[in-house]
Amino acid sequence: SRPLTDSETEKKSTLDQTLRAVLEGQIVSVPPPSSSPPLKWFACCCCLHSICSATTPFVLLGDVLDCLPLDQCDGIFSFVEENVSTWKSVSSRQPACKSCVLTDLLRRLSKSQNTVFCGRIQLFLARLFPLSEKSGLNLQSQFNLDNITVFNKNEQESTLGQQSTEVKEDGMEVEEGEMGDEDTPAPCSIPIDYNLYRKFWTLQDYFRNPVQCYEKFSWMTFVKYSDETLAVFKSYKLDDTQASKRKLEEMQTAGGEHVYFAKFLTSEKLMDLQLSDSNFRRHILLQYLILFQYLRGQVKFKSSSCVLNDDQTSWMDDTTKVVYQLLREIPPDGDRFASMVEHILNTEENWNSWKNEGCPSFVKERWSKPKPTRPSRKRPAPEDFLGKGPDRKLLMGNDELTRLWNLNPDNMEACKSDSREFMPSLEDFFEEAIEQADPANMVEDEYKVVRNSNYGWRALRLLSRRSPHFFQPTNQQFKSLADYLENMVIKLAKELPDIPSEEIKTGEEEDENGDNLLKESPSIQSKPVTNSQMDEVAAKLGGQWRTLADHLEMKEAEIREIEADGEDVDLQAKMLLVAWQDREGPQASVESLASALRSAGFGSIANSLSQS
Repeated sequence: SRPLTDSETEKKSTLDQTLRAVLEGQIVSVPPPSSSPPLKWFACCCCLHSICSATTPFVLLGDVLDCLPLDQCDGIFSFVEENVSTWKSVSSRQPACKSCVLTDLLRRLSKSQNTVFCGRIQLFLARLFPLSEKSGLNLQSQFNLDNITVFNKNEQESTLGQQSTEVKEDGMEVEEGEMGDEDTPAPCSIPIDYNLYRKFWTLQDYFRNPVQCYEKFSWMTFVKYSDETLAVFKSYKLDDTQASKRKLEEMQTAGGEHVYFAKFLTSEKLMDLQLSDSNFRRHILLQYLILFQYLRGQVKFKSSSCVLNDDQTSWMDDTTKVVYQLLREIPPDGDRFASMVEHILNTEENWNSWKNEGCPSFVKERWSKPKPTRPSRKRPAPEDFLGKGPDRKLLMGNDELTRLWNLNPDNMEACKSDSREFMPSLEDFFEEAIEQADPANMVEDEYKVVRNSNYGWRALRLLSRRSPHFFQPTNQQFKSLADYLENMVIKLAKELPDIPSEEIKTGEEEDENGDNLLKESPSIQSKPVTNSQMDEVAAKLGGQWRTLADHLEMKEAEIREIEADGEDVDLQAKMLLVAWQDREGPQASVESLASALRSAGFGSIANSLSQS
């Protein structure tokens, strides 16, 4: 956006002051609360059209909420809720003013008496903020330690033991119509004493601050009190399903007007009624599940000492099963309620993982195809590197480098020249080595060219490109590269033409395997298997190809893959041979396949393959 001029800024400031003055006049004259929403709506429209400042709608809203009582603030906030999309557009121009106004209103409200109003504000802020906004998240997993449950901790002041006797002696007159026979509470089957009362309400301190469960003594106390409390829930079950459904229907017909979210009532006289209330039991059991999820979960800001041992984890797993079973037994719709709680807690696990990852944004940038880059052109050489004279040589800083660089105007074309193909033949390269290997020439070992490391390195490269002996397996072991090259020189002397090799003999006889390698023709050993030969072998093998697969050293996974590709046995046999050829590469010769066929018991097929 373009910068504002002085006149535009002055106009915005004047309109801001005018709107605020008009609103103050309306508040002072005590108009009905419905007169201020049109003014704020006008301010929002002005803000969206850049006529007034971006903060003006929020300032006007804050002034109204600060001056009006809470019951009238409810009506003003209804106007805000109905136009959430407009407020969202306004807040995008001034993000810092999003929640400051409503946060001040939340401080004035009571969490126990204005619970519904507080929830409406929280839901509105959730719609106003983006989902990845961190200001509304409890990133460090802090607890409301001020939420202390107060109950009678003095056993001498307890009236639980005297309650039953006083009722029997004094009695209580009940007027007709106050309590029917159906509404008479059933007598409690579990005797409620002060110990049960104290242990039950002590558990709220662990729900308030779960970190103390990692302490050894506190954990033992928590386990003891929890086992006794859950034992009471299991022994005193709620079976009056019809009465619970009737109460639920009454609450639904009332439209939720009489629902009151208060803190726990810890009076001793209400203990038996609370144990008979299905909503109360569900609330306590749900606290257990939330506590267990925190203790087992991976929270980023947890201390390194907050680690559970195996016994604690095992107890929580068993207790979790008990809690879910108790939730299913509580009427009405216990199974449905338990399934819903389990689903919500699983969703909370994903939420915790998202917070541990640093709250990454849910909005992904749209992928765009990268623009093709043009190939970079070769920059001309600077003038400092150009020599003087008609040839204009490139000066490389060294006479020899300068000479090499300027041998050809285009070095890349020079590298592609046919004159650079200077790989020698085997006859020319090993001619001197073969002459030195002849005992008649009486050349000592230390003066032979095969002892030169530079010569040996070039000889290996040439053998790998020109000689079939380089890749043939052998059982001979050589102590050094020179010994290996001497052995290769003897073999080459017997095969290369125009080089007399009758007088070249080795000092010791070669072993049986070595003789066989020399006697066999390299052309036969390296003859590859053709496609027609594999078709012929596959047709003869048929369904017996699995026997050959073991001798070709095929893996079980490869065999299963071949069987799954088709039901034609000839095709499966052909696929086996193709997989073997792909694995062996140049080593997949006729001789090696024939050897595998003979070892597998297919001698006739091997003979026909060798003769083809």
